[in-house]
Amino acid sequence: MTRPLAGRDEDPDRLYTVTRGRSRPPEHAFDLVTLIVTEQEPMPGMQSEHARILALCATPTAVVELAAELALPVSVVKILLGDLLEAGRITARHPRFAPSKARLPDLDTLKQVLHGLQQL
Repeated sequence: MTRPLAGRDEDPDRLYTVTRGRSRPPEHAFDLVTLIVTEQEPMPGMQSEHARILALCATPTAVVELAAELALPVSVVKILLGDLLEAGRITARHPRFAPSKARLPDLDTLKQVLHGLQQL
């Protein structure tokens, strides 16, 4: 018999308590790959999930990794991260997006580069 992963069958009442009844993160948008970095150490009396996030993010950690480590749904982790960001306890480093098509080299230039490489 296999045991379920810890937290995967979380009690909805507990999740409600962890998020203080909120179902959406604050205005801050966190991608799954947004890197979170701790700016302040955990304080005594702090919510245990907040303290654990701060400990885990001593080195940059992606939102999806935090959710896995905490065994909490990503939506809950995003709410907790919003709390920490608003309090100035973390910073979020959003992924860089690919350049727009206007900034990419034109097709003729790419063909010339390919032809040059084939001649080597």
